[in-house]
Amino acid sequence: MDKEAIIQNLQEKVVALLVGNPSHFLVDIRIKPTNNFKIFIDGDNGVGIDDLVRYNRALYKQIEEEGLFPDGDFSLEISSPGLDEPLKLHRQYVKNTGRNVEVLQLDGQKTEGTLLSVNDDAIVVETTSGRGKKIEKTAHTILLETIKTTKIQIKF
Repeated sequence: MDKEAIIQNLQEKVVALLVGNPSHFLVDIRIKPTNNFKIFIDGDNGVGIDDLVRYNRALYKQIEEEGLFPDGDFSLEISSPGLDEPLKLHRQYVKNTGRNVEVLQLDGQKTEGTLLSVNDDAIVVETTSGRGKKIEKTAHTILLETIKTTKIQIKF
């Protein structure tokens, strides 16, 4: 089975596992050459470690029972996408409305600010400039099709 077929197979299995909890959704599947599968699952209100463990055990069992890797030469990691992972899906943007983000567009333009809103084809990020009484807030509408990456920023 080639890489794309394996990803498609895993995708179908993960989506079937998530049916019981519609607030959870598949974000990404990555395969390393050593048959190390990394599957990222998120939730509209986050996803708990207990759920991730349950998904991992169920999927691992399915892979073994179907004999996808007869020699057992695979490893499986299921986690939520950490803060270092860029947002990929519309649902992730909606979930993170109100948080600080860094948006890198395809043309290299970078915008840092608060994710104010999300619609089907664009996001609105509010930037702040100046200090004290001279603070200026500007809303920037960024088309989703022009975004290369969007990452959550932690401010202390």
